Amino acid sequence: MIEGRELTKEQIVEAQQTLNAAGLAVPHWPEEYGGRGWTDLQRHIWLEELQRAGVPTPLAFNASMIGPVIAHFGTEEQKKEFLPKTANLDIWWSQGFSEPDAGSDLASLRTTAVKDGDDWVVNGQKAWTTLGQFGDWIFTLVRTDPDVKKQAGISMLLIDMTSPGLEVRPVQLIDGSYEVNEVWFDDVRVPADNLVGELNGGWTIAKFLLGNERVGVAPVGSTKRILARAKDLAKETSDGEGGTLLDDPLVRARIVELENELLALELTALRVVAHSADGEPHPASSVLKLKGTELQQAVSELMVDLAGPASVASGAGDASDLAEWARISTPTYLNLRKASIYGGSNEIQRQIISRTILGL
Repeated sequence: MIEGRELTKEQIVEAQQTLNAAGLAVPHWPEEYGGRGWTDLQRHIWLEELQRAGVPTPLAFNASMIGPVIAHFGTEEQKKEFLPKTANLDIWWSQGFSEPDAGSDLASLRTTAVKDGDDWVVNGQKAWTTLGQFGDWIFTLVRTDPDVKKQAGISMLLIDMTSPGLEVRPVQLIDGSYEVNEVWFDDVRVPADNLVGELNGGWTIAKFLLGNERVGVAPVGSTKRILARAKDLAKETSDGEGGTLLDDPLVRARIVELENELLALELTALRVVAHSADGEPHPASSVLKLKGTELQQAVSELMVDLAGPASVASGAGDASDLAEWARISTPTYLNLRKASIYGGSNEIQRQIISRTILGL
């Protein structure tokens, strides 16, 4: 985002290609696939600095999700075909995981893939496909064996989104934007070579991918930058009584509390990343997802409160006399309600924490 405004597709592509030209789009990938072989800790610090500086980070679907999956589980042919294009964002990847009745309970997915000669024939529906309107390819979890335990019958396919029978339908969000989509598959034929990893091994791949995603959804750097911006705005905004909003002890206490919680999250993230190994994130990645999204939401709520009555002017255009930050505060707040749902809902994260960390 730039001051809370969503980037265009062209801006996202330009940013990643600029980073890739400097060898910095996917530094955590193996060197033979365009990376620098950085450790998880090196990559974490680098991402935090990008966020703090307001630099658009590489597209997560490419750099953090399917890229590492193909590098780890893919065939040599898949690596040669997809990894260079994935790093340079010549292919825009979409994520085909969630379904209308399989969100947090992802293993209940019902999209099927049936072998027919040298192809898989895919039928079903995916939901909440973020930025799917820009997608060139979609990495998709499908049910390839309906007769076994549900986690055991899932595979991953790479599907060209221009394939006949594949349709993308946009969904309008509460803030008025079109960021997520439904993706429908009606007898979509997918070459057998586009299977990633072992047949019916998709659940292992999904856990590998989602573990990395949960670490990435605790954007400490960007949240700290927005909170610092909120603090400056409070210092500049009149309280109508000769002072500023920052003179209010309740506002000051609220900002200090968020700063302290962000510092604690930052230190926790460093500990988690330092103890992750072999592409397997520490179980505490669920703590990062849980607390990181809660703090994102809390900072966006603070911005709405600082804007006061101006926050209701979310439909006002650039000709408005109101400051842009105030006009976009409510749409940003509304958009970030999703943060506690994607990547595994926060309720699911609490269950993971209770089982794997607390042993309950």
